[in-house]
Amino acid sequence: MAFELPALPYAMNALEPHISQETLEYHYGKHHNTYVVKLNGLVEGTELAEKSLEEIVQTSTGGVFNNAAQVWNHTFYWNCLAPNAGGEPTGEVADAIVKAFGSFADFKAKFTESAINNFGSSWTWLVKMEDGSLEIVNTSNAGCPIAEEGLKMTPLLTVDLWEHAYYIDYRNLRPSYMDAFWALVNWDFVAKNLAA
Repeated sequence: MAFELPALPYAMNALEPHISQETLEYHYGKHHNTYVVKLNGLVEGTELAEKSLEEIVQTSTGGVFNNAAQVWNHTFYWNCLAPNAGGEPTGEVADAIVKAFGSFADFKAKFTESAINNFGSSWTWLVKMEDGSLEIVNTSNAGCPIAEEGLKMTPLLTVDLWEHAYYIDYRNLRPSYMDAFWALVNWDFVAKNLAA
């Protein structure tokens, strides 16, 4: 059973002016798609071909892990964004953030600082720990919270910090990209993840 590139949850130009159609054409249409194609090539004819994407992410290493995790991470990231979104969360998400970080403003500042200073090709995540508390976690390369051995974390929100996520629109200015990210955060998706 071959993996497929999941459809974007919005049109290619829907995130403008914050993230351009050109960025999505490259980031989704080329980079994300290449991870899917490479993963299929790596698992074809092996016992992994019958496993779910999550199972592969949680049990593989090397090139298989890198491509599987990048497929999972990118699919999750696209759902973290939405047109006409952003602002502040409400309800349980807002309550959980205030409980963990003191205020939404403090959370946003801490998440932004963590992302801006996350070295190299990387991801910054808001996760729910097994005890229900929220934490900000950085991963490098294809690192993914669902693959962290011994830690049960539920990803709630992520920002892609690989240069291909922002270089067309913002060049090397990660802080400007983070401003764009906050204007697009899909708090409804975060709420679904929190309730899961």
